[in-house]
Amino acid sequence: MKRPAVSPPEVKALVSRLAAEISRHNRGVKDLALVGIKRRGVPLAHRLAKQLEHHRKVEIPVGAIDITLYRDDLRLVAETPIVRGSEIDFDINRQTVVLVDDLVYTGRTVRAALTELLDFGRPRSIQLAVLVDRGHRELPIEPNFVGKVMKTRHDDLVDVYLVEEDGRDGVYVTRR
Repeated sequence: MKRPAVSPPEVKALVSRLAAEISRHNRGVKDLALVGIKRRGVPLAHRLAKQLEHHRKVEIPVGAIDITLYRDDLRLVAETPIVRGSEIDFDINRQTVVLVDDLVYTGRTVRAALTELLDFGRPRSIQLAVLVDRGHRELPIEPNFVGKVMKTRHDDLVDVYLVEEDGRDGVYVTRR
């Protein structure tokens, strides 16, 4: 049974709250950059940047990383994986980089993203912002900023939809 867990207006409110928390925690946006994990982390990073820029009247660099080749389960996913490429066209050295993703689950995606991100340089710090934290970590990785914590079972499916990728916003949980 698929049930809605987060409505479109709630997604918008969660993004606004995440932006406010990022700004408050970092005492503004000086030397701040956002890097979204492809796919849905990228539009979220752009949404957060827009919110942060609106209040501060500055431009925040936004990049994207593709973790495909850094996955620890690459052989299990596909014989020929689709690599979309990473786009970070700014210097991350000495920056506070906020890694952005739609969902954190086991922590393995974040681990892969950290490994790839560090190939681009050495940030002052790396923080993690996620729209949804569904628990069930397999690695010691915890987000700094969370839109919504959801209690799920290990075998639940949690789908995040974003207008930029899916034509609609929302989060749905399917019980198996």
